[in-house]
Amino acid sequence: MINIDFLRGHAAEVAPKLLGCILERGIDGHILRGRITEVEAYDQTDVASHSYRGKTERTAVMFGPAGHMYVYFTYGMHYCCNVVVGEEGYGAAVLIRAVEPLDGEEIMLENRNGRGGTELTNGPAKVCQAFGIDKRFNGHDLSCAPLRLLPGKPVNSDGITVTPRIGISQAKDVLWRFVCN
Repeated sequence: MINIDFLRGHAAEVAPKLLGCILERGIDGHILRGRITEVEAYDQTDVASHSYRGKTERTAVMFGPAGHMYVYFTYGMHYCCNVVVGEEGYGAAVLIRAVEPLDGEEIMLENRNGRGGTELTNGPAKVCQAFGIDKRFNGHDLSCAPLRLLPGKPVNSDGITVTPRIGISQAKDVLWRFVCN
């Protein structure tokens, strides 16, 4: 179990601390684990964030307690998952962009229709597809099975590349994307 106290900080401070943490998912008696290797921070002061325009039915989870999952559907075909961070009442989350498969790769491959190798979990929608994460997990407490956030080996700052976020149309220059080297 992970101590979620570190998740209560500002999204851009919490995001690099999520690198190295383990995403664990139980599916039909199998355990899937992946080490988080790429994330992006978003908060309510950020025009690129879903929480920018305030709390809505869709974004309510982002304003809830840290340590829960915010899942949204995008482009009419993909789910993306985020870890809610910050203080309750403040809309912030960290998008999980990529993980390194550790356990259950064969199930991830099935879930991704055989698309493996570097393509298995190297994007936010691919992570959700590989781990079977969909709208049912919106609001899920990440301290509880079947989807948990576990401590991993922390990544030193010299092992992290900081870049602008990708795949967004606004605030593209904000350096809130963190990638393991």
